[in-house]
Amino acid sequence: MEHHKVLRVVTRLLVPLILLFALYVQFHGDFGPGGGFQAGVIFGAGIILFAIVFGVQRCMHALPPAWMRMVAAGGVLLYAGVGVAGVLLGGNYLDYDVLAADNIAGQHLGINLIEVGVGATVAAVMVCLFYCFAGGDGEHEIEGDGAGGNHG
Repeated sequence: MEHHKVLRVVTRLLVPLILLFALYVQFHGDFGPGGGFQAGVIFGAGIILFAIVFGVQRCMHALPPAWMRMVAAGGVLLYAGVGVAGVLLGGNYLDYDVLAADNIAGQHLGINLIEVGVGATVAAVMVCLFYCFAGGDGEHEIEGDGAGGNHG
């Protein structure tokens, strides 16, 4: 991909905007369409675009598969942890009212934490699946980089 200068420049400009839009979708989900799943898909797509244009090896160096697996597991644990916190505070599983002194604040906090967990899990799983389809699971060295041998 080294000879595709326009594609590389456009990708350098678009990826930060894609990731920023994913954060907007993540935290605007309370007030309109969006939320964790949609934000996770957008975030994962931005990372995958980077990997396709600049090489899978470069992306794996920046975001190692082991980290992606930890983020995926951490998102699930955050989701489950919010539910367990509700039980420990005297409510039902995923009962957000007990998470704060005010019911509205508890609902807001609980939903935001759940959505962050979902978003992190979806983005990390998408990237892990891409790594697998791109030629390896990250446990072994990948031959080439999936982008025509470009490493820079």
